[in-house]
Amino acid sequence: MSEIQQQVVRARALEAVVWRMPAVNYRLMYEAGLRAGMTGQNQVLWWPGRMSSLNQSLTPNPDVVYLMAFYDTTDGPVVLKIPAAVGDNKINGSVMNYWQAAIEDVGPAGYDAGAGAAYLILPPYWPHRVPAGYIPLRSDTVTGYALLRSIPADDTDASMDAAVTYAEGIEFYPFTAPGVTGETLRANALDQEFDAKIRYDVSFFSTLNTVVQSEPWLDRDRVMIDQLASLGIVRGSAYAPDDDTVTAQTDGIGDAQAWLEEKYRALYDTPYYEGTHWTLPALPELVAATNDGFADTEAYPVDERGVTFTFAFFSSRHLGKGQSYLTAISDANGADLDGSRTYTLHIPAGVPIEQYWSLTAYQAGTHTFMDGAERLSRSSLDADLTVNEDGSVDLYLAPEAPEGKNGNWIQTSDQVPFEVMFRLYGPTDDFTNKKNWSLLDIQPL
Repeated sequence: MSEIQQQVVRARALEAVVWRMPAVNYRLMYEAGLRAGMTGQNQVLWWPGRMSSLNQSLTPNPDVVYLMAFYDTTDGPVVLKIPAAVGDNKINGSVMNYWQAAIEDVGPAGYDAGAGAAYLILPPYWPHRVPAGYIPLRSDTVTGYALLRSIPADDTDASMDAAVTYAEGIEFYPFTAPGVTGETLRANALDQEFDAKIRYDVSFFSTLNTVVQSEPWLDRDRVMIDQLASLGIVRGSAYAPDDDTVTAQTDGIGDAQAWLEEKYRALYDTPYYEGTHWTLPALPELVAATNDGFADTEAYPVDERGVTFTFAFFSSRHLGKGQSYLTAISDANGADLDGSRTYTLHIPAGVPIEQYWSLTAYQAGTHTFMDGAERLSRSSLDADLTVNEDGSVDLYLAPEAPEGKNGNWIQTSDQVPFEVMFRLYGPTDDFTNKKNWSLLDIQPL
């Protein structure tokens, strides 16, 4: 391979990583699900309880019951039945295609508005009528998944058990003949390793090849056919890159990691609250494209999508209605959050939510739970949370709990830097308009 060819392949490797990030992210989760107990598609992988650091997906929420329903419409539509919200029990979630672009939200903040519904996930170009009683969701990819969360009323075992029982009411199976109910297959990942971290090495391109082989090209992505061919990835052909190509891929994914990290840190140049270091990690261009199904022929936010799926999975069709997020990587002084130090976060009273808030710490760089950490988050659901007389809350982030502060403590690791995510479930207008409430910076002690 000539020097100029080497440069071209290296550059194309970088572009392929950014372009395919959400689909590779999805594939890594599906393969982790197989290792955790699933036997194939059209099954539900779930965590019926409080997940631990064994879950190494990107910025998950440890305070709720998680379910991932992986669908494959190769042989026809797939049924997803969401039970009606009952009292404190409700589902928040979305159905997404292979690219993790939301097709529709479900639950109280979704299409069924909490009344429950039978959704029918349709394959691309499905020519038949939709049977009565189903809400059609047309996927432009053959496979995809639904991310669903069953939310407990508080952190007691009874509430968690109720959330688990409610989640068991979710049904998911290939479409059956009228009057016939299919079988919902579930795999319990609660005590299983689930490693879906993004790996910035040549294994990324092997996973990318699996993605290309498994899904037909979307028209908007056909420009990548020749680009990927130069990396040894051709639909319908075996993947066997030569040594020169592997070298260029290795250099290219190193470039991609550095560039994506730079783009990630640039998110914090635009704080959500003026004068703070919190940002809303949702890029407007990507939110708009997701909401209209990438229908705008004059826009295709590949870079924004690529950086987003380096630190998260899941997208919402109506972000901000069911949940919203703030993230921070630095303290009030602008210094990176150091896992060996002690920090405090003062949360003013009157958080603008209808459901609950939580704060979770993640390892910087991988955006996953810190290995071995036992106290991953604190939330307004926690019974042992100490609340100040004025309704505000002071949280502490440190390797060990400060004396007398265990109920308000989140564990960090003295070996690695960290980042945090503040979640708001059921955010109200006061969060959006920023008039009556704001979140303060994290303070080092």
